[in-house]
Amino acid sequence: MALNLSQKQEVVAELAEVAAKAHSLVAAEYAGTTVEQMTAMRKKARESGVFLKVVKNTLASRAVVGTEFEVVKDALTGPLLYAFSTEEPGAAGRLIKEFAKTNDKLKAKVVSVEGKLLPAAHVEVLASLPTREQALSMLARVLAEPAAMFARVVKAVADKQGGGEVAAEAPAEAEPA
Repeated sequence: MALNLSQKQEVVAELAEVAAKAHSLVAAEYAGTTVEQMTAMRKKARESGVFLKVVKNTLASRAVVGTEFEVVKDALTGPLLYAFSTEEPGAAGRLIKEFAKTNDKLKAKVVSVEGKLLPAAHVEVLASLPTREQALSMLARVLAEPAAMFARVVKAVADKQGGGEVAAEAPAEAEPA
């Protein structure tokens, strides 16, 4: 179904708004993907904070103008599925990588992060980025480790000096005289 001018303008405006806020973009070739596979991918995309859309490349090229994804304009050829990570940078990469395992027709073609156009193979790197929760837990471990090491050193020094044992004996009660 062909879009009229106002519908095209709406699509471009919607994509431009998403692209302005997105952390990363993965454009993948999807020709040969079944309706069931696309439906499952769209459902998973909504759950993981990925904006997933199939649009004409000319509309996508217009939408990314003025955003950090403008570098991909010349690489947009063929039927492409656009996945913008809106919540965390690696979400789109994980989505495409996960569905490409079961669908050999789905292949990443363009990857863009922080205004850089990367080769399609970088979808693996993007997918391996930790989620926000994983990154926060790693940071917490890194911040807690010096305190834990200090506590172990203090305990070891105290044990070595013999002060590590606490006298468990109760003081003798005074006898009435």
